[in-house]
Amino acid sequence: MRPVFAIPATCALVYRAWSRNSLTTAGIIVAALTAVAHAYHPWNLPFVLLCVFFLAGTRVTHIKEDVKSHLTVGSKGTSGGEGPRSHVQVLANSLMASVLTILHANQLRSRAAAFTNPDVPDPEGTICFSWGGDLLVVGIIANYAAVAADTFSSELGILSKSEPRLITSLTLRKVPRGTNGGVTLMGLGAGLLGSLTIVTTSMLFLPSCNPESAARPGGGVPWTILERRQFMGFLVIWGALGSLLDSFLGGMFQRSVKDVRSGKIVEGEGGNRVLVSESVEQAAAHSEKRNAIKAAILRGEGAGAAEKMSGSAIVDDDEGEADVYDPKDKHRKPSFGDERPSRVVESGWDLLDNNDVNFLMAVTMSVGGMAVASWFWGVPIQSVMGV
Repeated sequence: MRPVFAIPATCALVYRAWSRNSLTTAGIIVAALTAVAHAYHPWNLPFVLLCVFFLAGTRVTHIKEDVKSHLTVGSKGTSGGEGPRSHVQVLANSLMASVLTILHANQLRSRAAAFTNPDVPDPEGTICFSWGGDLLVVGIIANYAAVAADTFSSELGILSKSEPRLITSLTLRKVPRGTNGGVTLMGLGAGLLGSLTIVTTSMLFLPSCNPESAARPGGGVPWTILERRQFMGFLVIWGALGSLLDSFLGGMFQRSVKDVRSGKIVEGEGGNRVLVSESVEQAAAHSEKRNAIKAAILRGEGAGAAEKMSGSAIVDDDEGEADVYDPKDKHRKPSFGDERPSRVVESGWDLLDNNDVNFLMAVTMSVGGMAVASWFWGVPIQSVMGV
């Protein structure tokens, strides 16, 4: 992309993110570096896709933001909803696309240099994208189609009037809004819209080869109207499937935590894990330990015996009862007097956090999209490395 366009566009994106508090400070820095990586490509397409994803993603995030903030609760006791995105969230959505963009940019520059080298035959596909062309381009579009579908689905699906159903449940049981793996028809439709937004942008800015450009040096096989429809239809559906994959991975491998008092899902700040209150058994054990220490004090065995039992100091509270602080005991204390935990696990294993799930989904859909294109076009998958 020409610097005369890339530099002011990047500055505008950075200013918008800063002025609207869309990204954290670290997120803005990483986003700027991501924009530079996309602007490195000779075509405008990668940079435009990044811009459209960022602008569209932040737009749907702010739709009925006040309503969404009351549908979940924050892990630190604040209201729910999406806050400024961190640098980790930026990388989870765009790192794969950045790598593919740089790889393809280097391939295009190598082909352009080959025009001056008569020993390298047929270096086509430099000035335009041919039918049956580079798989890396498919991977870039598939990445942004999938992450846009996931963003639209998450931000708009939570507003559905119907309760979400857990995609990993055999009975598709109903779950609270914001549960990882919870899907609604509105969310699925929103995901399709997000994918369509990215793919439509791709078709507008993709320099597809036509009979005129194919006749020029560096041109390739021109596209027909049917081929353009096939390409667009596949990527729209593929991107929407990325939203479903994200829901499945989130429902299976990402723990959803519910606040017992409100019945709402607890959202981790920046997509991080949410701590869970100690179990009933753990709470009972700690209560028994405290009661034993208090009994020792009442028997007149002194604070020394209590300290030996607890490994901590004794501090008298305002009511005259002894309380114990154990620096080795980092469990969250339950908020209820009946020793019930204040947070419980709604679904999922605690193997991945939200950023891990997003990145894994983006990589899977990018690589999978390139694999399908490789099979359909008969292009060796090794071509992604310039082989």
